[in-house]
Amino acid sequence: MKPMQSDPTVQPVPASVVATVDAADTTLSNPRWAVVALGANLGNRLETLQGAVDALADTPGLRVKAVSPVYETEPWGVEPDTQPSYFNAVALVKTTLPPSSLLERAHAVEEAFHRVREERWGARTIDVDIVAYADVISEDPVLTLPHPRAHQRTFVLAPWHDVDPEAQLPGHGTVAALLTALGDEGIARRTDLELRLPE
Repeated sequence: MKPMQSDPTVQPVPASVVATVDAADTTLSNPRWAVVALGANLGNRLETLQGAVDALADTPGLRVKAVSPVYETEPWGVEPDTQPSYFNAVALVKTTLPPSSLLERAHAVEEAFHRVREERWGARTIDVDIVAYADVISEDPVLTLPHPRAHQRTFVLAPWHDVDPEAQLPGHGTVAALLTALGDEGIARRTDLELRLPE
């Protein structure tokens, strides 16, 4: 039996959102692997990341198979010291949801944690990004796959490499090579923090 969740920063995903996502679930014949990046720099960052992982795990047609270590990173695209640092992690999931439904679920998780989109690169309670979905390459502006900037982001590549050292980013090569080329400036693994893999 799971313990009751008492942390006020962990919000349940609204039933209406779950119903909408379930209705859109035109399942595939075989489950596919997907990589989901998580980031938070407002509020209780660790609890929010864990809540997002748990919300993904509660999604019909989706299983969270691995969760990376937590990294602390400098904010991307803004002046130094203008925002709190981020906690970042990556989840590997296996899902029968098509990419469009997985994106709906990602947005539902962000909404549940009160993600506000007021400015580009703005601070946020949670960011849930689909980095890659199987070997799909798509230029769809609603969901570009793989994520168009993933190959430039150490805070995505480093945790991804931790959970899948042989990973490849479609169209860009191995995650290990991309990570080596970028270096590790502005990112630090938080060995004192840990995300739980949902049961």
